[in-house]
Amino acid sequence: MALSIGEIFAKFMGARSVRAITLGLAAAIAATTLPVTPASAHGERSQQAFLRMRTLNWYDVKWSKTTLNVNEEMELTGKVHVFSGWPQAVAKPEEAFLNVGEPGPVLVRKASWVGGVPTPRTFSLEVGKDYEYRILLKARRQGRFHVHVQINVKDGGPIVGPGQWVEIKGDMKDFTNPVTLLDGSTVDIETYGITWTMTYHFIWMAAAAAWIIYWFMQKGIIARGWQVAAGKGNEIITPADKRFGGIWLAVSMLALLFFYAKANSEFPRTLPMQAGLLKGIGPIDEPASVVSARFGGGSYKVPGRELSINLKITNRGNEPLKIGEFTTAGLRFLNPEVFTTRPEFPEYLMADRGLSVNDPTPIAPGETRDVVVVVQDARFDIERLSDLAYDTDSQFGGLLFLFSPSGKREKVEIGGPVIPRFQAGASL
Repeated sequence: MALSIGEIFAKFMGARSVRAITLGLAAAIAATTLPVTPASAHGERSQQAFLRMRTLNWYDVKWSKTTLNVNEEMELTGKVHVFSGWPQAVAKPEEAFLNVGEPGPVLVRKASWVGGVPTPRTFSLEVGKDYEYRILLKARRQGRFHVHVQINVKDGGPIVGPGQWVEIKGDMKDFTNPVTLLDGSTVDIETYGITWTMTYHFIWMAAAAAWIIYWFMQKGIIARGWQVAAGKGNEIITPADKRFGGIWLAVSMLALLFFYAKANSEFPRTLPMQAGLLKGIGPIDEPASVVSARFGGGSYKVPGRELSINLKITNRGNEPLKIGEFTTAGLRFLNPEVFTTRPEFPEYLMADRGLSVNDPTPIAPGETRDVVVVVQDARFDIERLSDLAYDTDSQFGGLLFLFSPSGKREKVEIGGPVIPRFQAGASL
């Protein structure tokens, strides 16, 4: 009976050698057939519409620079309104963390503030309030990247704000990140301890590989699986295997004690990680709005990407007001009768003709008026906010801005359930 190529090769090389070669080939194939490609999509679109619209409403977001060099700093600033109708399905921001959404550490966060308070750790936000934030960033890696503001909520996940393309020029090899320690010395945390860190990881990776190879070379993973399935699991571990495992455990524990003692002697003064919770951060101290808006129902036409909102608006101020902007999920829908010039904001999030009102005349002081606000733009669908038509409760949320002749801006929160309409024939 003719032998197969595998059997001939096994007899020639030996079973253990074949297993070793097989393991090596598998590792090589895995390393060479999984290419890494840069991501260019807007990740916030993957988040559900209700999460983006009814949790955090971002406004006045600014990037101090959109072009900078490696080692140059920029600021990401803005304000965020914690929506009063926070979804029941999402954990409230009682434990939150101000972060930056970026494709890896292309910009290093040097510092961050919420309400003027340094926030290197978790903090609490109050539902229904507005907060001002500021993030100081330092360019690290050259390239063109999409940079977002982001707040991570415990048990609620990251809630991503508007993003802007930022171009970084130069070379990452020139990046430095010096930090002054409490004892007055200065270290570059970009490279500080990197050699020892890599060595330490390599030692344990090599130990793990040796452990796996030892057991793989005994009888192989598949053969051991067959023995366990056949009820012979107790026969797999031999006395020699137990001795090897005991020695390996002892050596590992001794290595841990040695590395711990070495680190403790070299760095006798240490501080615990700053993992506390900051409470009592004050919201924006702003006067009560002179505008109130009562939601009276609405609808969303799926074919036309048209959100119609019925409101009863009362102006208790001293100046007439015109509805100028509706913002939700980082998108800005503007009334061209109010915004005669286009504000500086990312193009893909700006609908400069996306808002209209059935009665465009200003709301006079002391007047209460029923108005219909229409938000219509393809961006509503491109950013997947039209998915609210398929949500369980089909509710929207956002901020409505009204403007006086003197340039004063009034902000009011609006939101509620809308009826989805699927009739054809609607147009943009």
